[in-house]
Amino acid sequence: MNGRSTPRGPWSRGPGGIGLPPLTPAPTDLVALVAVVFVTYSLQFFTSTQILPALLRLTGLVWARGLVWQLATYPFSGYGPPSVWILLELLILYWFGRDVFYQLGRRRFWQTVMTSAVVAALVAVLVEVLVELTSGVPALTAPFSMMQGQRVLLTITIAAFATLNRDATILLFFVLPIQARWFLWLEVLFGIIAFLATKDLAGFAGIVTAVGVTYASLVAGGPRRMLREWWLRLQKRRLQAELERERRKRKLEVLEGGRGRKEPPRQGPWVN
Repeated sequence: MNGRSTPRGPWSRGPGGIGLPPLTPAPTDLVALVAVVFVTYSLQFFTSTQILPALLRLTGLVWARGLVWQLATYPFSGYGPPSVWILLELLILYWFGRDVFYQLGRRRFWQTVMTSAVVAALVAVLVEVLVELTSGVPALTAPFSMMQGQRVLLTITIAAFATLNRDATILLFFVLPIQARWFLWLEVLFGIIAFLATKDLAGFAGIVTAVGVTYASLVAGGPRRMLREWWLRLQKRRLQAELERERRKRKLEVLEGGRGRKEPPRQGPWVN
């Protein structure tokens, strides 16, 4: 973290009560991000400009035509039908993104967002390719509707906020108070519900991956250290299993940490 105080959003409250809107200035990066998503969202509804968001959006053309840039550009292409709901999505993105930006700083914020988005896209594409290979149905423009545009950005920023502020209280739907840590699982739950409605398996895999990668990037020193800890735990369990097999084979009693039953030393017949 960069040592700055964390501004609270109007959806959260701490020990002192409902959080008030912060007096800190709006991060320029975040304002630009919200503006780009809204502009690309608007461009899709005009015949002359809809090609731009279509080229930025994640589709099956990644592997069919080699449009690999879509793996990194799809978060910036606003997605969805014409609806005022987009305004609420962008507002929530700004709220959570602002707190995460101030906590992480510019460099780590963008590193977290882009790493999570790209890895999520790679997993989603892999799942879609496997689905096509097993079903035999080609899909050159797979929608990945669950994770397009602002939806993956919302997933990443909310997961980052929940990881960095585990004990903060978020007003779910602006009414129900829930500790931030539970939003990691709520995002997965909402993803399951969305999958039941859309049958978008690739998009669901991408959402779950985005949550997991974001969490791993911000906790326990990052994904590399986290994987190393998992490897060490696996090795420990393997060694314990081998030791247990040797004990059963040789009928030995293993004393852990010097603990266990201590028997007195045997004495010869010459000792009174």
